Amino acid sequence: MNTPSEAPRVGFVSLGCPKALTDSELILTQLQAEGYATSKTYDGADLVIVNTCGFIDEAVQESLDAIGEALASNGKVIVTGCLGAKGGKDTGEGSDNLVRKLHPKVLAVTGPQATQEVMDAVHRHVPKPHDPFVDLVPPQGVKLTPRHYAYLKISEGCNHRCSFCIIPSMRGELVSRPIGDVLGEAKRLFDAGVKELLVVSQDTSAYGVDVRYRTGFFDGRPVRTRMFELCEQLGRLAEPFGAWVRLHYVYPYPHVDELLPLMAEGRVLPYLDVPFQHAHPEVLKRMKRPAYGEGGERNLERLARWREICPEIVVRSTFIAGFPGETEAQFEALLDFVRDAQIDRAGCFAYSPVAGAAANALDGQLPAELREQRRAHFMAVAEEVSTAKLRQRIGATMQVLVDHAPALGRKGGVGRSYADAPEIDGQVRLLPPEKASKTLKVGEFTRARIVGSEGHDLIGVAT
Repeated sequence: MNTPSEAPRVGFVSLGCPKALTDSELILTQLQAEGYATSKTYDGADLVIVNTCGFIDEAVQESLDAIGEALASNGKVIVTGCLGAKGGKDTGEGSDNLVRKLHPKVLAVTGPQATQEVMDAVHRHVPKPHDPFVDLVPPQGVKLTPRHYAYLKISEGCNHRCSFCIIPSMRGELVSRPIGDVLGEAKRLFDAGVKELLVVSQDTSAYGVDVRYRTGFFDGRPVRTRMFELCEQLGRLAEPFGAWVRLHYVYPYPHVDELLPLMAEGRVLPYLDVPFQHAHPEVLKRMKRPAYGEGGERNLERLARWREICPEIVVRSTFIAGFPGETEAQFEALLDFVRDAQIDRAGCFAYSPVAGAAANALDGQLPAELREQRRAHFMAVAEEVSTAKLRQRIGATMQVLVDHAPALGRKGGVGRSYADAPEIDGQVRLLPPEKASKTLKVGEFTRARIVGSEGHDLIGVAT
């Protein structure tokens, strides 16, 4: 496919959550370091890597379809990611691995966080073009996000055994990255122009638990491997650049309260992505959620304290409707919680019996139609809460990070406030500036006067 002087070309498909995206970035960084080129088309590639998701049924099907499409269009496919870990660790031909069973022609299958295994497979089928004596990679690595924001993964795996989840069986128990490595990556990203750093993991609040909050070093200074110290240092690194630090997947452990003063001071964004999943203690108990006994009432008290310390805080969360055994009264308790808690941004899944999950064996499995009805009802209530809160912002002036601005924004653009994480929350739709001299630039901040709201979005005018 290539002449001797041309670098081998690798196509890449990245599916799933931000944690999977960071795995993709590591693989692409290594590919570029070794001199491989990337291809935007299947037929222009020497092989294709598909990074898969294996959590819920829809994601599994999307991953299997992507593998099938890559095989049909190119024929040489390496599969990695969570779906690759399903159905057994033996991924050789004839194994019980799910990908191998459904797509036996793939060249190799690995699980998640397997950069070296993927590279070994690439080397077997498309030998690397040269030894990387010259660094071909930018200091911040190869990123799949726009240049102005990036995900920072601080740990891998999870110590919880929630009955609906199989992630620990695919990604293992919690393994925290050394704090010096995390802060070093953050600094390189800020130096490269990143204006928003999104901290991700399976359980961000548990950072450092596995190493007993061991003291590490960054820039010659001792720093504990712990969530508060990490956020404190990230805030200091972001400050000279005027950049944002946003926290995702934060379990509401007691020590999360320590972060609220940092948010009130503007060190990290007053935004918490907290996966409550439900509010009724009995449902949380069946889910085997951490601290399930607290339930909605205790979490309402926590949220009230957070808002006292930092009134601007925005809370987003995810929930599951129709969990096995969920009664109508328990579902109504969930709806009451969303109203009383004033959750700013909420997503909801209808319970899905994921293969291998302990919840599949629970009594009281609900019909799929009822699960979907409850999901739709939940989202209608959550949208009422969210849109009412958005309307309260009309008349305010907010800082907006510009994501899209054709013609320098003279016809308007699209951005996000501190309340909006990319891909999952709303946006700020920017109208054409009132001043002819005002321009917008992707990746830069602007001030916007909020003049309206529509659905999950705000409408603003750049000032």
